[in-house]
Amino acid sequence: MEPILAPHRRGSGDPAWQLTADRAIWRTSRTPEGPGTLRVTVEPREALVVAQAWGPGAAWMLETLPQLLGAHDGVGDFRRLVEGLGYAGHELVRELASRHQGLRVGRTLRVFEALVPAVLEQKVVGREAWRAWRWLLSRYGEPAPGPAPAMMRVFPGPEVWRKIPSWDWHRAGAEAVRARTIVNAALHAEKLEAAGAAEADRLLRALPGVGVWTSAEIRQRAHGDPDAVSVGDYHLPSLVGWSLTGRRTDDAGMLELLAPYRGHRHRIIRLLELGGRRPPARGPRMPARDYRSF
Repeated sequence: MEPILAPHRRGSGDPAWQLTADRAIWRTSRTPEGPGTLRVTVEPREALVVAQAWGPGAAWMLETLPQLLGAHDGVGDFRRLVEGLGYAGHELVRELASRHQGLRVGRTLRVFEALVPAVLEQKVVGREAWRAWRWLLSRYGEPAPGPAPAMMRVFPGPEVWRKIPSWDWHRAGAEAVRARTIVNAALHAEKLEAAGAAEADRLLRALPGVGVWTSAEIRQRAHGDPDAVSVGDYHLPSLVGWSLTGRRTDDAGMLELLAPYRGHRHRIIRLLELGGRRPPARGPRMPARDYRSF
């Protein structure tokens, strides 16, 4: 269960996602019915998922839990695809698909909740984006309903994001470009939530500041799109190239390597993230820039 829900976690101190010592996953969300807190555990002996929820959004979170865990995900098509392929990099994919048979691509059905952290992660290192996410949720999110860990918060509504003053964006470490992108997207949040998966990419990329990478990151999480590739990512081309060919590659090379898996390219990347091969860390690392000091 943890590998399915892990993509929704934004760093170890995420106020909206926590893994506690008893291996329970806690998650908050601003659902269509209001704020909610979800606690999910697995009973391994009985192979059961046990869930509890609190707050006005509790019923919605329990109702949509199967989708969050990927019950809708068509893994049968993927397995048939893998069995029908046979080329150089395929053996690793076959091995990983067998090792992680329970992996699913889940969906939250909350587009704006996926958009804000994705924009914060644009062109910066993860720890900088996660620090901004923690600061903003701690400042503007409301306490999580129920007996959740004390630091947990619920994602603010679009009207709150629209009113965050410039100095608080600066304190969070988010410069004006990312702040404007989020504020503008908040104006269109209702339309984004109502759109289906088929038109999501078009609507998202019509927003200033939302490109191919950001749209893919949002659709992977909100819509559970198993084919959305984060083109433009700093790390993924090297991961895919090294895992499948033993060589580094760029975005074009990555897409070429993933072409046989069309329909499941994001799923392949998730498998490689869990068990692929990474190149030796010899190149320059992307520098961390603390925008609070600018």
